[in-house]
Amino acid sequence: MITQKMDYGDSDTILEAYIAYEESESQKPLVLVSHDWSGRREFACRAAERIAEMGYIGFALDMYGKGVFGADGDAELNSSLMNPLASDRDKLRQRVNSALSAGCNIPQVDASRVAAMGYCFGGMCVLELARSGAEVLGVASIHGILAAGDLPNEDMKARVLCLHGHDDPMVPPEQVLEFEAEMTEAGVDWQLHAYGGTMHAFTNPAA
Repeated sequence: MITQKMDYGDSDTILEAYIAYEESESQKPLVLVSHDWSGRREFACRAAERIAEMGYIGFALDMYGKGVFGADGDAELNSSLMNPLASDRDKLRQRVNSALSAGCNIPQVDASRVAAMGYCFGGMCVLELARSGAEVLGVASIHGILAAGDLPNEDMKARVLCLHGHDDPMVPPEQVLEFEAEMTEAGVDWQLHAYGGTMHAFTNPAA
């Protein structure tokens, strides 16, 4: 497996992705992996590697900036990194679309076959990617924040999958119902799977 870090930009912010793929003579589909509130750390990079093992190019994107990371268990630090983007959906959409553009420009990528997945805050990011009308085939939000921001949805082209812990205190039932109504009104091909007795961040062993 080939793994490497790649710098890319969003306006004046330098970002650093982690890329994983198996060597091949033909182009491969791309899967963007959007990190949780602690930044593009080991968890997101290992997810990109698992994606590569399945025959795709895994692209662990960076929402915060090169060398900018939070830490497990440090809610104050992680919130200080996440909140400026979570509260500015226009900036968030621009940042995640910058990752999409960077990934599609990798020579080994088949840019006609792109999907995105994200964990927690990253789930919000990939949902905003879909809401922005980006040319991706599908997005998967894994214990992600479902609430929409104040921006209107563009023509949504992606299929949407949400994997949700029913007892997640960060995503109450009202937010789930509002999200379902939003997706239905948008005419999106969407699914939401709720797991009973399950809290937030259920895929992360450090949670």
